[in-house]
Parts: sequence; C-alpha cells; structure tokens
Amino acid sequence: MAKIPSDSAPKATPKIRRRIPKWAIESGKDPLANEQYYLRSLGRSLDLLNCFDGRTPLALKEISRRTKLPESTVFRVLLTLERHGYLEQHVDGTYQLAPKLIFGWLVDGANRLRELARPEIERLAYRFNETVSLAYLYGDRIHVIDSVETFHEIRIMNRVGRVLPPHCSAMGKAITAFQERRDADQILEIYGISRRTEKTMVDRNAIFGEFEEIRRTGVSYDREESILGGCCIGAAIRPKDQRVMAALSVSTPLIRMTPRREEEIKEAALESASLIARCILAAAASEAPSPESGAVSRRVPRPARKA
Repeated sequence: MAKIPSDSAPKATPKIRRRIPKWAIESGKDPLANEQYYLRSLGRSLDLLNCFDGRTPLALKEISRRTKLPESTVFRVLLTLERHGYLEQHVDGTYQLAPKLIFGWLVDGANRLRELARPEIERLAYRFNETVSLAYLYGDRIHVIDSVETFHEIRIMNRVGRVLPPHCSAMGKAITAFQERRDADQILEIYGISRRTEKTMVDRNAIFGEFEEIRRTGVSYDREESILGGCCIGAAIRPKDQRVMAALSVSTPLIRMTPRREEEIKEAALESASLIARCILAAAASEAPSPESGAVSRRVPRPARKA
C-alpha cells in the first residue's frame, strides 16, 4: 500500500538560479563594481542616447564629437537603435529620439533637476520664509515638480503636479519666454490665453513684449495676474548652451512685499537659478563617458557658492 506523504514531511528545497557568480557570494564582493561584467557596447548605446535632449535633432558628426567615439562606431549604434525603434532618422540625415523615449527622457530630466535643485529651493524658502517652487516643461505644458511652503498662516501655495499658465504665472512666463517663437506659440495655444484676474495680460503682442524683457533679465513677475493678493518672482534656470526647461519662483502675499524685499528676492532667485544651472552642467560633465573604460561616473560636484 502506497504511503501518503504527511504535510509535516520535509519538502525538497527548490534549486535557486544564481543571478551573480558564486565567487561573489562567497567573497562578499560586489560584482557590479567589476569591469569584466560591464557591457561596453550597451554602455556606448546608452551614452549615445544621453546626447539627445528630446527636442533637438543631432547629426552623426555631432554625436561622435560628444561621445568621443569614432564615426564608424556611432553609425553602427545609430543604425541598431533606429532598427529597434529607439531613434528616428530625418530626411536630412539627422537623428531624434523616438516618441516612446521622449516622455521617459523628460521624466528623468525632471527627477534629476529636482534632486539637484532641492538644496537651493530649501535655502530660499528658509531665508525668506516664503513658498519656493520649481517648475519643468513637459512637452507643451509646464508643471510644478517641487515646492517648499512657508510656515506663515497666510501664504501662497503651489501644488506639485499643477499645470502653470504660461502667460500669467512667474515660472510659466520664465520658461515660455526662452522657447523658440514657434514653441512658445504652441505652449500658449495648448493652455489658452484666458483671464484669471482683472490684471491678467491677454494681448498676445503684449505677452511677447514681456517675454522679450524676461529674456533680457532672466527674471519674471506675477503681480496678482493669476490670483488676487499674490505676488510671485520667478527666475529661469539657464544652463549654458542648453534649452531652458525649468524655472524657480518665490511666492508671497502682497501684504508682506516691499520694494526692498522684492529686490532682495529677485537677486536671490537669480543667484539660485544660476547655481542650479551650474549644477546641471557639472552633473552632465560628470556623467560623460570615459574614453578609457566607457563607464559612467555618477559623482556630481556641486559648484561653490559665490562669496
């Protein structure tokens, strides 16, 4: 008569498929730090994709210059990425990220910016005890991606995820002002030029006239244009030779604003925006591919604040 196995009988231990080498488990060493496991060909492909900003098409020669790779190597990588749907080639021979990568690139860029900018956002908020926010351009819409609120009972609030009007919010103006005219028109068209208060500017020519002044100074204002009783001073974050994708702002009720305080906030906002821009460039430089190993460095030096 066959024996019926008891529930309490020991069960055979299933075989575990090892995901890292046995020597690494026994020695306690991290196999990810070992160069022999680094796939150089995959690393080159990722370095190449990181050359794109989601908007500007790039030619083979420019990609070769940025990655410090031979044009023959770059051509093979481009062809492979295009065949798998990660890049698209235009009729003029330039390449651009495929649509399925663009949104991911924007999210990644926003996340990296938020991490780099957070110390400055907090510093501004603590210095003036007012709400300080950070915004980012996602395609045709400008979203708040970070905000540190003041402890005052009467305060201006900024919800993360909020879509900002490009014509009557300080950060919306600061970002839209630095876009090419075609892109700025599209951003305004998508959101719409609607009146939020009696002080909201709705004349397109006047709006672009203000954009011109913002490009000259780097600073923008919302004086009761989006909410009565509120004042907001914004500054565009402008990394050299890169498209303007972000801005920060300091928001305060008008009852706490004076001409002297406004000037102090403006200068501080411009200084913080400039420092964040330098951090972005430093981060990009630290992530540049190494010609020797093809590895990517993740250490991001933070530029020193001016005395």
